[in-house]
Amino acid sequence: MESITLRHVVPDAFADDPVSGTSDVWGCDVTFRKGEYYLVEAASGTGKSSLCSYLYGFRNDYAGSILLGGEDCRTFSAARWGDVRRRSLSLLFQDLRLFGELTVAENFALKNGLTAFKTPGQIERLLEAAGIAGKRDTPVGKLSFGQQQRVAFVRCLCQPFDFILLDEPVSHLDAANGEVLAGLLSEEAQAQGAGIVVTSVGSRLELPYHKILTL
Repeated sequence: MESITLRHVVPDAFADDPVSGTSDVWGCDVTFRKGEYYLVEAASGTGKSSLCSYLYGFRNDYAGSILLGGEDCRTFSAARWGDVRRRSLSLLFQDLRLFGELTVAENFALKNGLTAFKTPGQIERLLEAAGIAGKRDTPVGKLSFGQQQRVAFVRCLCQPFDFILLDEPVSHLDAANGEVLAGLLSEEAQAQGAGIVVTSVGSRLELPYHKILTL
């Protein structure tokens, strides 16, 4: 997948809302290109999580069209979406969507079992770099939100992707941890030649963005 294009996309909830007239995204023609990094800055309530859900195919309550690799994603079957999410798109949800009753290691095993993308040694190195290797046998529900955020961040790197979408990835992290995760993300994206789309309502993941958009 070489590109993601939004053509006059407007959330149904904003159909009569003037926010779409001041956005660089809603109601516009926007293309995210593989290998480039994008920051989407948003005020609370302007639809950043909706944007990620639209691009990932979890929601379709919008007007306009979204093209993944030149194809209208509304035409994708459930099987096609499954393939896209395994091979082309990775997403870090704002609410993380971890399995709280499972350990850190078990959460990774579920993800990597679908993709077989990382070796155990590679996963261990990522956990060490993120400062959570000592928590591998701890149920995720017993971790702080910041620790859970790092688990979810590393987990979304454990698959092949052409684009990775990150919804407020450092909202509960200090600058030092944010810098570490930015380095891990850059390394993985460069290795895969992937594009990055980050949303933010405040704390920013520091990357050499090619373009900054206002939602």
